Amino acid sequence: MANKEILMVVDVVSNEKEIDRSVLFEAIEAALAMATKKLYQEDIDVRVEIDRSTGDYNSFRRWEVVEHDAEFEDGLENPDAQILLADAQQKDAELVVGDFIEEPVQAAEFGRIGAQAAKQVIVQKVREAERKKVYELYKDKVGDLVTGAIKRIERGNVFIDLEGMADAIIPREEMIPREAVRVGDRIRGYLKSVDEVTRGPQLTVTRADSDLLIALFKLEVPEVGDGLIEILGAARDPGSRAKIAVKSRDQRLDPVGACVGMRGSRVQAVSNELSGERVDIILWDENEAQYVINAMSPADVVSIVVDEDNHSMDVSVKDDSLSQAIGRGGQNVRLASELTGWTLNVMSETQADERVATETEGYVKQLMDDIDVDEDVALILVQEGYTNVDELGFSELEELAQIEEFDEEIADEIQQRAKDALLIKAIASEEELEQHEPAQDLLEMEGVGREFAFELASKGVVTMEDLAELANDELLELVDIDEERATALIMKAREPWFAE
Repeated sequence: MANKEILMVVDVVSNEKEIDRSVLFEAIEAALAMATKKLYQEDIDVRVEIDRSTGDYNSFRRWEVVEHDAEFEDGLENPDAQILLADAQQKDAELVVGDFIEEPVQAAEFGRIGAQAAKQVIVQKVREAERKKVYELYKDKVGDLVTGAIKRIERGNVFIDLEGMADAIIPREEMIPREAVRVGDRIRGYLKSVDEVTRGPQLTVTRADSDLLIALFKLEVPEVGDGLIEILGAARDPGSRAKIAVKSRDQRLDPVGACVGMRGSRVQAVSNELSGERVDIILWDENEAQYVINAMSPADVVSIVVDEDNHSMDVSVKDDSLSQAIGRGGQNVRLASELTGWTLNVMSETQADERVATETEGYVKQLMDDIDVDEDVALILVQEGYTNVDELGFSELEELAQIEEFDEEIADEIQQRAKDALLIKAIASEEELEQHEPAQDLLEMEGVGREFAFELASKGVVTMEDLAELANDELLELVDIDEERATALIMKAREPWFAE
C-alpha cells in the first residue's frame, strides 16, 4: 500500500462514513503491524507509526518492561515480546515496569493477501466507529418520538429505518394489536431503549406503551409541550381505548378542552396515529375519590366508598348504566383502575343498597350483642359511623353526646358498656393464652419474650424444638411477623442441633 494510497483511503472513507481520520489511521496501523508480525516465526510485538501528513510509515519491534515472574524458567511469560526490568535498565536507567523498548524493523511489503488483511481491519474499524456513532446519537433520545420506514416484517416484529441514520425494531408485543402495516409504510413510535450488543446498538421502539400516548399529546397540544398543562397519568388498551389525566397550571386554561381541540381536532390527530384508538381525557383531582369519579367517565357515579386499608373503592352507578361503567370486557373499569392506582369494585345502585343493608344489619346485631342495647340504639350508632365496640370504647364522650337522639347520660352509659365489653374480651384472650403455657426453654429463648411465647404456644409451638422444626413459611402462617425475624428465630431455635 503506497503512502499516497494510505492518505487517499483515509480521506475517502472519512468523508463517506463521517468517521474521524485518527480512527482510520489507527486501523491501518493495526493492519500493517499484523502483516509485519507474520514475517517472523516468534510471537513478537510490532508497532507501526504513520505520518498523518505524508503517509510515510515506520515499523518497530518492541519489548515490554516487566518484573521477574518466578512461574517461568527465565522469569518471562513471552521472551519474544518482554524484557526484565534489570536488563532494560542497563540500556536506559530511567525505564520502569510497563514501559517499552523499541527498535526499527523492516516493514512488510504488501501483496494481495496483505492488502486483503488490511482491508478487513479497516472495514472492522469502520463498522465499530459507525456503531459507536449510532449509539452516541440515540442514547440521549430515549423517551423521544421517532419516525421511520418499515424495511421488513418477521414473525410480527417490525424492523424500521430511522431516516437512514439507524435501524430499530418494534417487537411484536410492542405493536398495536391487529394494526395493518406493510413494508414501505412510514410509522411513528416511542424510543423505549438503546442497548449496546455485540452486533451494534439495539434500538427498541414501542407503539403499545402509555408513554407514546403522552408524547403524542405533547406534540399535538402546544400547551402540554410548553408545560401549561400537565399529563399526570395514562392508561391504554392499545388500538382500542385509552384514558389520560390532565391538570392545568393556569386556572384560566381548560385542560380538557385544550387537549380535545377545536371540534376534536387535536385528540382526533392522536387517535388517528394510534390506529383509531379512542382516548378519554380525564380531569385530574387531588381528591382521590373525585379523581376516580372523573376516571369512570362516561359512566355517572352515584356513590363511592373508600377503603384506605385495602386501597380500594366501591363505586356504585345507576342500574341502567352498569354495563357502560364496566365497559366491554371490563375495559372501562380496568383503565380507570390503572389510571388512578386504586382497585375499583363497580356495582349497580341496587347492589350497593343491598350490600349496605347487609353490612348494616351485621353491625347492628354485633353491637346489640356486645353492649346489650336494643336495635334502635344500635342502628343509630351504626348510622353515625360506629360499627364496633373498639370505635365506641375509644371515642370521645363529647362526640357521642352530640348525636341528636342521645344526651350526655346515654352517651356515657354506651361508652361505659363498650369499655366493659373490651375488658371482658381482653380477659378472655389472656385466659386463652394461659391455657397454652409455653415451655421454659421457649420462654427464655433470646428474641422471643413472654407475650410472643404465649402466642406461639397458643398455635401449638410450645418448645424450642417445636419452633426449630418449622419452616419459614409455616411460621409466617401462624404469627404476624416479617420474614427476616422468622428466619432469625428458627435458626436460633436450631442452635442446639448444630451444637450436638
